[in-house]
Amino acid sequence: MNQIEQGFILSRHSRDVQGHTEICYWLCTEQGPVRLLLAGERPLFMVPVAERERVTGLLTAAGIDSQWAEPGLQSFEHQPVAVLYFPTLAAHRAAAQWLRREGVTVYEDDFRLHERFLISRFIRGSLAFTGQEQRRDGYRQLVGARLKAADWRPRFRVLSLDIECSARGELYSIGLYGEQLARVLMIGEPEPADTDIRWLADEPALLRALEQEISAHDPDILIGWNLVGFDFRTLLARAACHHLKLRLGRGGEVAHLREQSLTGQVFLTLPGRVAIDGIEALKTACYQFDSFSLESVAQQLLGRGKQTEDVANRLAAISRDFRHNKPKLAAYNLEDCRLVWDIFEQTRLLDFLRLRSQLTGLELDRVGGSVAAFTQVYLPHLHRAGFVAPNLPAGGGLASPGGYVMDSRPGLYRHVLVLDFKSLYPSIIRTFRIDPLGLVLGLEEEDAIPGFRGGRFSRHHHFLPAIIERLWRERDQAKRERDGPRSQAIKILMNSFYGVLGSGGCRFFDTRLASSITLRGHEIMQQSARWIEGEGHEVIYGDTDSVFVLLEGDHDEASASREGRRLAALVSGRWREKLAAQLQLESFLELQFESYFARFLMPTIRGREQGSKKRYAGLQLKNGVGELVFKGMETVRSDWTPLARQFQTELYRLVFADRDPSDFIRQTLAQTLAGERDADLVYRKRLRRPLAQYVKSQPPQVRAARLADEHNVRRGLPLRYQHKGVIRYLITVNGPEPEEYRLSAIDYQHYIDRQLKPVADAILPFAGLSFDALSGQQLGLF
Repeated sequence: MNQIEQGFILSRHSRDVQGHTEICYWLCTEQGPVRLLLAGERPLFMVPVAERERVTGLLTAAGIDSQWAEPGLQSFEHQPVAVLYFPTLAAHRAAAQWLRREGVTVYEDDFRLHERFLISRFIRGSLAFTGQEQRRDGYRQLVGARLKAADWRPRFRVLSLDIECSARGELYSIGLYGEQLARVLMIGEPEPADTDIRWLADEPALLRALEQEISAHDPDILIGWNLVGFDFRTLLARAACHHLKLRLGRGGEVAHLREQSLTGQVFLTLPGRVAIDGIEALKTACYQFDSFSLESVAQQLLGRGKQTEDVANRLAAISRDFRHNKPKLAAYNLEDCRLVWDIFEQTRLLDFLRLRSQLTGLELDRVGGSVAAFTQVYLPHLHRAGFVAPNLPAGGGLASPGGYVMDSRPGLYRHVLVLDFKSLYPSIIRTFRIDPLGLVLGLEEEDAIPGFRGGRFSRHHHFLPAIIERLWRERDQAKRERDGPRSQAIKILMNSFYGVLGSGGCRFFDTRLASSITLRGHEIMQQSARWIEGEGHEVIYGDTDSVFVLLEGDHDEASASREGRRLAALVSGRWREKLAAQLQLESFLELQFESYFARFLMPTIRGREQGSKKRYAGLQLKNGVGELVFKGMETVRSDWTPLARQFQTELYRLVFADRDPSDFIRQTLAQTLAGERDADLVYRKRLRRPLAQYVKSQPPQVRAARLADEHNVRRGLPLRYQHKGVIRYLITVNGPEPEEYRLSAIDYQHYIDRQLKPVADAILPFAGLSFDALSGQQLGLF
């Protein structure tokens, strides 16, 4: 009997081979890489039983072989459905297209064979397997494999990869860094260097050397910065120039790149390995940075980075070093690899991605994927209950209301508490049994739980509440164990469930589902505010799951915290009593004391007396330490200059400390007008589209970018801004001009009116001061 082993799925695909299907899973295991092959699995989809005669006639006429089965499944409309099995992927695809064209409803034809095989067995990331072993060069292959779900933690073999090249993409060097490797492959004649350099004669030799190094060190995962969109795109393009195929996959398999025509997103197929881009991985883990350049992220996370962020100058320096100082370029190349490696280590990104895969079944390198994650978690439960998944809603479905946002009461306050509900939307799903199948069945049950917009939910038949409950317990355990990546992966998954159910891109979308979550949230927030105000306090703002409470009387941090905990416990208890009495439900709604602000500003909408939403600032006290917190204000927005951010931080610090900020404002105005703050006047904005696509609108960053590239053309430099990118510019008396090519005088009045005045006007009226009066006095001196 073959031994049962455990592994983790690195890559997966399916194809047709000689009239039947073949599924291939590459695994990371304790004994090294394993390739599992499963032959003859049949792709399938479902059709209405009532259409049998028509369907079989259409398929026979088209010459498509199929097998009909009626396992007792039904649609969400309670119509019996049959399963059609096909011998090949080609037959499956042709049949689905043909039947749809003829008006037949087809269910679940969009699941890839290798995905459906895992989903039906609840396999997510890790698995146990056995099979007949065949030895191969560098790996083991198992045929006739049998698989089942398992919980196994792999230890990945990782390499960080980075290339250096000319502006035209001609390769200079390739850096590789890992636990047992720190080497640069470099084109050129050997010369002394402190870096381990493998010298190669030309580009083809460089690419072949990369194949050899990858094969020798055999990584499970390759990491980098813009790894797929730049490094691999460049490598494969240069290989194509020399009529080479890059065999970077395991077993000598060829790497392939494809680009989605609509989005421009690039996908890499690398059998037996995974390529993970640090930028996309950080975004998936919900990290936020003003800039995702390697320099910026490394400086923020590691406290070190490159020498410069000026891409044009860096390209020139790279080309110059390649011609005159190759050892320097090699050291630079390798340091980029190290920076990426250290960022992954610092953030434990691979732990996060592994856990996400084990929770959802998503591939390690999958970008986004919240709809796919929900589907893979939910679908096997649905099938075992005898239902098939619905198709996507026609026209994207009806829009559902968003989260609750209360009209704020503007003012400058003392003693404000923030109370928020722990995972409000997941707790609503648990409490009120919100579930796609529960909605289908609840509409027919007399004792169903009422929802919104006609929704009713079964008390007895549902899966999502139990899935949430399991994830909730695992997250609480992760928090106790201080396992940040696991806690974050679970949080993102749980919070994505509402968004998925409210998305017309999800097959389970129903406006009654999403509305029964958000509108229930509105009800909970409004009732909670009434209970708090019944205790003698004032609720000045509420936002989705948070309540901002102005405390009655004078307080210090200790007394405010005690009152915050008391109010949270009181509201949570009242929800338990109310739901038990009125709906016979156990409440999982838990209000928590989040923070205490000794001073708090709720500003008005600019130019109006009405309070703003999702914008506030305060001096938060925690264990006696004060911290300025800004939400939606200039200091946390990337489209404001450093001048505005610095001005806002100091101005609020002074006002919150009850100190007159007039002298500080006058001084800032004087410095600005005298040219002493020019370095802080630079706007930094991202171009979201290629320059050529900006036709109707010409925002300042686009005008500056076009000017910059006009200068680049005249100087014989590469164009920097034609295909997105980040532009740094200033507003001059002649309009926006790029920082590196500014010719005109700076328009200081613009910065006073558009950067300093909005910041000051948000808070000064509450302190009895006027920016116009203070700036008028100052401008009179110039």
